[in-house]
Amino acid sequence: MKITVNIDCTPDEARRFLGLPDVKPMQEALMKDLEERMRANLAALDPETMFNTWFPAGVQGFEQMQKMFWNQMSGMARDDAHAAAKKDDKK
Repeated sequence: MKITVNIDCTPDEARRFLGLPDVKPMQEALMKDLEERMRANLAALDPETMFNTWFPAGVQGFEQMQKMFWNQMSGMARDDAHAAAKKDDKK
């Protein structure tokens, strides 16, 4: 035996009939908060804002970073040359 029952109701009516909570106000509040956070994060992706964050002194900050990089590289080259000289001395 097979019995089929068709119930014609909206999702909201079914939710209330089953005693489920209405989460629509909470969902709307969370979506509004999420939208505000996304807008704030997108503003941080602006190229000018990123440049000012990474290089607060502008071009001077970039030059300082470049000098630091070259000093580090030249120090590594000296260390490599010193290690090679020691290796040659051992032979």
